[in-house]
Amino acid sequence: MTNQLSERAKQLIPKARIVSFSKWQHLHSPEVIKIFQQADDQGRYLTDEELEQIKTLAVNTSSSIEKARFLREQAATIVAQAREQVLVTYPQITQPGGSLYPPERAEACWRDFWHFLRCITYGIAGNSPEFTSLEGLENMQLLYEELLVPLDAMICGLENLKTISLQQFTPQEQLELTPYFDHLIIALQQFLKKESA
Repeated sequence: MTNQLSERAKQLIPKARIVSFSKWQHLHSPEVIKIFQQADDQGRYLTDEELEQIKTLAVNTSSSIEKARFLREQAATIVAQAREQVLVTYPQITQPGGSLYPPERAEACWRDFWHFLRCITYGIAGNSPEFTSLEGLENMQLLYEELLVPLDAMICGLENLKTISLQQFTPQEQLELTPYFDHLIIALQQFLKKESA
């Protein structure tokens, strides 16, 4: 699929980063922020070793670290279930003529679900519900416009990620975790509002 990307899309991809740690200085030490930044630069979830380091370096993160770890371990299942729900809601979307056809387009969007959840786990592990980059999201919106990504389906997927993820937790934990998911859902809903404006 990379070969078919326009020059504009290729330029936007590295700039379309969901997370920013620039506002975390008042929350965490440079050492802790570096751990998060490194994982994000490599586009991966935090490892057990990194989670333990954060727990040691940042007081009062123990509970949130365990929630982030749990979501990381369940990520493949959560993403698969969210994908299935999107296909139930939009049954024609991966068929010829659908906005997630051919299969490479669909795979790219399912990967985005995996990355959405990854970024949410950073927010949870760092006790920071507002973990997004305004500039990164603006570039992501431009990228989605360039690639004709179906925003309604992406938002549906993100809402499914939230529902499926929260089902794994107690009612009290659900209340604590909801803002992390809602923060990203609201950001994507803004894309839709701007698109229809």
